[in-house]
Amino acid sequence: MKSQKSADMSSSKLYLVGTPIGNLDDMTYRAIQTLQEVQVIAAEDTRNTIRLCNHFNIKTPLISYHEHNIESGGEKILSLLAEGKNVALVSDAGMPCISDPGADLVAKAIEAGVDVVPIPGANAAISAIVASGLSPQPFLFFGFLSRQKKERDAQLAQLRQREETIILYEAPHRLKTTLHALLENFSGECRIVLARELTKRFEEFLRGTLEEAINWVESSEIRGEFCIVLEGGRKELVETEVWWTDVDVKRHVEIVMEEKNVRSKEAIREVAVTRGMSRRDVYKAFHVEENN
Repeated sequence: MKSQKSADMSSSKLYLVGTPIGNLDDMTYRAIQTLQEVQVIAAEDTRNTIRLCNHFNIKTPLISYHEHNIESGGEKILSLLAEGKNVALVSDAGMPCISDPGADLVAKAIEAGVDVVPIPGANAAISAIVASGLSPQPFLFFGFLSRQKKERDAQLAQLRQREETIILYEAPHRLKTTLHALLENFSGECRIVLARELTKRFEEFLRGTLEEAINWVESSEIRGEFCIVLEGGRKELVETEVWWTDVDVKRHVEIVMEEKNVRSKEAIREVAVTRGMSRRDVYKAFHVEENN
């Protein structure tokens, strides 16, 4: 193993500076001092960061580093570090490298022998889980689900097998779609917490079951950024799911109908959740095989 300070470029440092996720009072003294003392601040969106800098009287020059200039922006930052300059990396809110391209830059900086120094700050995922009322450990932070349905379904099929409490991020305009996708893959009785506008004036925690969350999202005006905290799968349920691996979809639906004395509609929904499939695919497989 290598010590971080053993590298050739240890005179320059890349600081990963946490910034507020809403409330500016969450900015730490160390973060302010670091941003004032470095030679350059690399920001995800300079328009947002300039407002932060103005508030705290930070005069350090800004450059852009985001997902659309990850190559050119990264090369620019690495060249500044190679010159012996100290650079601070910030995101729009919270810690860098979470849901932004910072991780790529950190890996390249370490490879180049640059000291990487974290400056802790606010974090939406940790804030949400500690106030959720669900088990805070172990937890699995996933972030944003894919916008593509097929890929999202595959992600959820894997997540529903996990016992850890799951943390997701979601934008307001996609919350309804995401909650319906969760309902297709998790039990409607699964406990969930929607943490909205964390640290801001209209901060709110909505706690209940997944079905209750669906009812809320269908009848409410959705505003603000959301952090979703979802109860993990119970171990005994995960273990009992093994029996169906050698059973085709049609037979699986028939077994559920026979054992629980329910109609095909209810059985199809349960099989979809159990197998991590969409209800449409289970319905199609069941009726196609039924008609053959």
